[in-house]
Amino acid sequence: MNREKKFLTKDLKMVVLAKIFTTILISTIGFVVLLALLELIYHQFTFYEEDIVYMLAQVVKNYLPCLFVIIWLIDIIYVILFYWKKSWGYTEVMMYASKQLIADDDKLIHLPVELKEVEEQMNQVKMNAVKNARIAKEAEQRKNDLIVYLAHDLKTPLTSVIGYLTLLHDEQQISNELREKYLSISLNKAERLEELINEFFEITRFNLTQLTFEPSSINLTRMLEQISYEFKPMFETKNLNCNLKVDPDIQIKCDVNKMERVFDNLIRNAIHYSFENSTIKITAEKKSNGVYICFSNEGNTIPEEKLNRIFEQFYRLDSSRDTKTGGSGLGLAIAKKIIELHKGTINAYSENERIDFKIFIPTLS
Repeated sequence: MNREKKFLTKDLKMVVLAKIFTTILISTIGFVVLLALLELIYHQFTFYEEDIVYMLAQVVKNYLPCLFVIIWLIDIIYVILFYWKKSWGYTEVMMYASKQLIADDDKLIHLPVELKEVEEQMNQVKMNAVKNARIAKEAEQRKNDLIVYLAHDLKTPLTSVIGYLTLLHDEQQISNELREKYLSISLNKAERLEELINEFFEITRFNLTQLTFEPSSINLTRMLEQISYEFKPMFETKNLNCNLKVDPDIQIKCDVNKMERVFDNLIRNAIHYSFENSTIKITAEKKSNGVYICFSNEGNTIPEEKLNRIFEQFYRLDSSRDTKTGGSGLGLAIAKKIIELHKGTINAYSENERIDFKIFIPTLS
């Protein structure tokens, strides 16, 4: 905001200087035109040497350069003094406008007509600030809601684990079949508990401004092959097929750990939102300006209003309070930030029961 204020102050100075220059230019042209008209009128009449008009005309003619410079300097001084005095009025207007700029409302700022350009820029700055504040507030609210939901959902698996372990401890004569059943349930609940705790850690350590960039040269083809292979057990749980179509030996410069996190998150999302018995497609194509990567899966079409917010912090496609249906809502926000650290872009598309995440990573020197 402070930097934008400096730009606006600079713009105001430029407006005043532009008006001074324009006024001087117009008055100079006007003076030259006036002299030309006077000379034209003078030559329309016949004067004698003893005529006062003739004598004045000769004086003007003899000292025209000096007179022109004197009048021009007087004109400049007058214009500067006029706008200098007027700028004090601008200062008061701008001070009031500055207060409006930081006011916690969405009221537009109004300036004099001659400051229309500055007015438009100030309103743009204010609207951006209001929008960013609203987005931050909504993200904070989603974060707080999610923490409440996670805290609530932690109780269920924890209570189940304690309950089944208590049964195993107290019932010494329990059958092996029942013991295995209770242990299996306890293990599943403990794993769910671990997922929820990991989401808590993800939220508490989340800070996009602290992401660092440590690039190194890697083989993207092998990275995608390895990561997709590691998800094979998860593919099998929904009977999914992974179709990997990647150009051979794609070499890129990137932050390996962070890029792995992006791909990991996108594949997890694809699995989570895929229809059973469908195919997840991963493609990567090397071009002269960079690499184009696409993660595509068959699933319910995402509505446009949700698609537009999919990269917001703590935003979850499933807005229900059940945390089993989604993560912390940080994965895609972090993925977008990581891709932007690489000077790239990531976009989401969804239509006809298909979801695509398209990434572009430019060639880094």
